[in-house]
Amino acid sequence: MSGEQKAEAKGEQAKGKLKETAGRLTGNEEMTAEGRGEQAKGDAREAKEKIKDVFKD
Repeated sequence: MSGEQKAEAKGEQAKGKLKETAGRLTGNEEMTAEGRGEQAKGDAREAKEKIKDVFKD
């Protein structure tokens, strides 16, 4: 996995976690859901890059 793409995936995961936590603290369900979505997007990106690395060799 390239460093840039890995950092981007981790950034999305962290941003999503922050949004989810902020949403829970403020009682904002929409923000909580957005945070979960961003985390899932980061997870999917990371999984995609790992699969690409497996077939790269």
